[in-house]
Amino acid sequence: MIDWAKVVRKHGHVVWQTAYRLLADHEDAADAFQETFVSALQITQHGRVRDWSGLLRTLATRRALDQLRRRYRLAGRSDREADLSQLPSANPGPAQQAAASELQERLREAMTLLTPQQAEAFCLRHLEHMSYRQIARQLGVTVNSVSALLHRARMHLRESMREDLASKQKGEQE
Repeated sequence: MIDWAKVVRKHGHVVWQTAYRLLADHEDAADAFQETFVSALQITQHGRVRDWSGLLRTLATRRALDQLRRRYRLAGRSDREADLSQLPSANPGPAQQAAASELQERLREAMTLLTPQQAEAFCLRHLEHMSYRQIARQLGVTVNSVSALLHRARMHLRESMREDLASKQKGEQE
């Protein structure tokens, strides 16, 4: 029998960090946190878990990305502002804070357009700072596949951000 209280105590902070980093919203992160452990419970009914940390980090990333997709699908562009007090900075001014918040929101929205595997690889690499080898092990693919996934993810994000910026500039000129 699995001691879930112990699992949550030991790995809950990683699950929360992963979800909050992607979502920047306490309520959404709490939903992703709960969904992560529900998914883990379902997985344990089919077999034994050998790497709790890896499993929970992967599930948290997937649940947070699902939450992001729901957010943008249901409400279009979210009106909620990121919690600016959580942004790392050396005393940025209001304009810098607004620009950083806007950039984060555009990146979150662009990530919802990636394939699930591309989004997960991108998050594991750039938010969790995992190596290509660790990501390959986590996703069950080769290191070369990770490289291709990350290349495609960056290419799609770059293009999406470029299109978003172009449409914003066009709107300002009109």
